[in-house]
Amino acid sequence: MEKQQDTILISAPTKAGEAFIRQLLLSEIPFAVLVNNRAEGERASRLGCKDVILIDTRDEQTWVLPERPIGKVFLFENSLNLCCRYLRICRTWTSASIYVVTHSGNPRLIYRGLGADVVLHTNHDRVDFLIAAL
Repeated sequence: MEKQQDTILISAPTKAGEAFIRQLLLSEIPFAVLVNNRAEGERASRLGCKDVILIDTRDEQTWVLPERPIGKVFLFENSLNLCCRYLRICRTWTSASIYVVTHSGNPRLIYRGLGADVVLHTNHDRVDFLIAAL
């Protein structure tokens, strides 16, 4: 029996996140998008995402491990609070690397303390170099 490949998980509420999704689609790399509301889910679908995971970040009882195995996680920070919640959720879902990509000066130790393996500060929206991490 063939082992199911781990799903790359992305939260992409920023232009850099959207650019990363486009790069994954162009490279035909399978992934899922993590969203916390229907509007974000619809936005992800318009970008071409076929696998959208909707989760209520306010209710820990709904933070159930998806049926598919989760691999690397890429969180594009738009909000410190939301990114921290996603980190708490995703760290329980995977032992693979979690990347936080941010434009802000929020302290990296916050993200590291919540389980991020890599915190990338960038001032531009081109993040195609992240493909090499896959």
